[in-house]
Amino acid sequence: MNRERPKVIPTVYLILAEDNRILLSRRYNTGFQDGKYSLPAGHLSGDEETFTQAVTREAKEEIGVKIDPTDLELVHVMHRKQTKPTNERRINLFFRACKWEGEPRIMEANKCDDLRWFEFDSLPNDTIVYVKQAIECLRHKIPYSEYGFVEYHGF
Repeated sequence: MNRERPKVIPTVYLILAEDNRILLSRRYNTGFQDGKYSLPAGHLSGDEETFTQAVTREAKEEIGVKIDPTDLELVHVMHRKQTKPTNERRINLFFRACKWEGEPRIMEANKCDDLRWFEFDSLPNDTIVYVKQAIECLRHKIPYSEYGFVEYHGF
């Protein structure tokens, strides 16, 4: 039997957190979830880039901070079904930086119009739902979740 295997797109997310606060960026002019808060994130670049290399690259490109890959900890994995704008399956890898160099700032003003620290208990209402789910999983030390396959009931 010759079945086609599903294609899964990996996406990496960066969690910077300190003093019960988390850094969120508001998407702007990207064509996906614009006007909503998310985490610095991105996709692999080329065939040879690793997940930790992608996170450190995105951190520098999006918020101007330098992170040593050895200072990253994989804290959550999410299998996500995205139906709009296309029917895709994604694997979201959420990495927390234990430390970083530099002060976070908007580096891509054409894709982000706000970058702020938020209390974990006071995330903006317009945070992307699956990002909010991942943050709650992080807080409850839940290493894996799924989104888009069944209804999510929250914590």
